[in-house]
Amino acid sequence: MRYFFHAAYKGSSYRGWQKQINAKSVQESIEDILSDFLKQKVHCQGCGRTDAGVHSSQYYFHIDVNKEIDNQLLFAINRMLPTDIAIYDIIKVDSRNHAQHSACERTYNYFIHIEKNPFLNDISSLYNIEIDIEKMQIAANLLIGDNDFRAFCKTPNRHNHTNCEIRKAQFYIDQSGKFFRFEIRGNRFLKGMIRILMHELIKVGENKISIEEFHQCLRNKIPPKPLNLAYPQGLYLSKIAYPFLKQIPSKEFCPILKMHSWITI
Repeated sequence: MRYFFHAAYKGSSYRGWQKQINAKSVQESIEDILSDFLKQKVHCQGCGRTDAGVHSSQYYFHIDVNKEIDNQLLFAINRMLPTDIAIYDIIKVDSRNHAQHSACERTYNYFIHIEKNPFLNDISSLYNIEIDIEKMQIAANLLIGDNDFRAFCKTPNRHNHTNCEIRKAQFYIDQSGKFFRFEIRGNRFLKGMIRILMHELIKVGENKISIEEFHQCLRNKIPPKPLNLAYPQGLYLSKIAYPFLKQIPSKEFCPILKMHSWITI
């Protein structure tokens, strides 16, 4: 029997989702608890990987078990999980449905604040800079459509191909002008892709590179030099879409999303 788990986690204390040797991961933390509860060895197949320090306000993984899971276990499982990991739903699905391969769309949000705030240091990225957000939006518009993102990938040769269909790339600003959000939605993303894009878009906003230089990297598939990534703590995997699931992520799962009245650029 296959079950999907609807979860969220704050990634500050983890080396990412995926289990690693001699490193604390979200996957291993969940597997240990579920294996104890279900009295069998459990493997959690995630909907994707997140880097160290990256968060997920909506995440799905599936497990295969040999007996029914009682939904009344949900409270007990959450009580035993670390405080920075939560399970919201346990959903029995057809065994052909796969947490990673069946996903048809993924949405990420990246949060920036430009004044130091000790309460935001691990849930948003501090960039103490002046940026031209309108110019960044013009550059972001170039991402829309089916493009080859080889230039914005840490390990392009490890992927079968490097094409992604980007369906939304939108910047937002709050009324104070001190908080920014970038939302990007697509069918798939490559390793490090969003943080590399974000780093380059910030350079556009700082007038360190032109919109045309940004476009040349995308068009010519030539990585920027040096290839740098934006800080991890501002990045959230925010929504995973499946044809057979209709769960809408609540803003309650991501408090920073509802902290501000976001204005579309």
